[in-house]
Amino acid sequence: MTDTSATATAPVLTLSNVRKKYRGRDALKGISLQLFPGELLGFFGPNGAGKTTMIRCISGLLKPDSGKIIRHTVSENGMSSPVRLGLVPQNLAVYRDLTVQQNLEVFGRLEGVSGRNLKDRIAEVLEWAALNDRTRSLAKTLSGGMQRRLNIACGVLHRPNILLLDEPTVGVDPQSRERIYTMMEQLTALGAAVLITTHQLEEVETRCDRIVVIDHGGIVASGTLSELVQQTIGRLHRVILRFDRPCTGPLAPFVFDEPRTSATYAIESMKELPRVLAGLKQLDQEPSRIDVRSYGLQDVFLELTGRSLRE
Repeated sequence: MTDTSATATAPVLTLSNVRKKYRGRDALKGISLQLFPGELLGFFGPNGAGKTTMIRCISGLLKPDSGKIIRHTVSENGMSSPVRLGLVPQNLAVYRDLTVQQNLEVFGRLEGVSGRNLKDRIAEVLEWAALNDRTRSLAKTLSGGMQRRLNIACGVLHRPNILLLDEPTVGVDPQSRERIYTMMEQLTALGAAVLITTHQLEEVETRCDRIVVIDHGGIVASGTLSELVQQTIGRLHRVILRFDRPCTGPLAPFVFDEPRTSATYAIESMKELPRVLAGLKQLDQEPSRIDVRSYGLQDVFLELTGRSLRE
C-alpha cells in the first residue's frame, strides 16, 4: 500500500537475461521482463515451469547464475527512495501458535515498522484483509483462506512498492479467493506493482492487467490476453458447429474434425457472425448446436507449446 502514482511509466523492477540452474536443471533460461507501478502482472505456467525459482531470485532467496535483477528507485513525496519489496511465499509463512495481532506485530517489526506507525498500519491491514474480528485468534485456528489473507497482510505492513505472491490462492475457498483479488486491486489502485504466479487459467485471464507465459524456464509470450491471442492464433473468436451424425457436405471455410461431427471457423470480429451463419443455408444437414467462443489462455498455451496444461 503506497502512494506512488499508478500512471508512472518507469519500471520499478527489471529482469535482464536471468539464468539459474536449480537441482541440476535449467530452472530459468534467460528471463527478461519489466514490472510497472499500478499493474497486476500474472506470471502463468504449469507446475515446474520456473515460476517459484523466479520469485526466489527476485526476492534474494536465490542468487541467479547470470543476468541482472534491478529494483529501481521510486519517487515518494518528492524524494527518490529505494523500492520496498514484499513477499508472500507459496507455503504459508505465519506463526501458527501466535494470534493474528501478534503475527502482525512480529512481521511489522521485522520490516522496521514500530511504535504508533505499527499500530496504525496493523489497524489498516486488519480492515483491508477482513480480519478485524479475529485479532485474538491463533493463526492455526483460522481457515486456509483466512491464513492466506493474514500472510498477505503481514507482507504489506511496510507498504511495499513491489509485492510478489507465489500461488496466493492455492487451496482457498471461493470467497477468500475473491477477497484476495479485491485486496490486490486496492494495492494496484494505490500504485503498488503486484506480481502473481499462478497456473489457474480463469484467474490470470480475468484478473491480471498483463500476462507473462513461462514454460520450461523460459518466457514464451507476454502481453494482454487479447494481444497473446492475436500473436499466436491471429483471430479472437471461433464458431463451432456440432452435428448428431457425420456431415457429408462441404462447408467452406469451416474445418471439420476427423469424424466430421464438428466444424470450426475462426473469426476476427463478432460482426462477421451473420455472414458466417448465412453460409449454413447450403447444408442439407442442420447443425444440432452452434457455439461461439472467444479464444483464451489455454488456446494460447496449446498453440505455443503443443501440450495440455494439465499434463
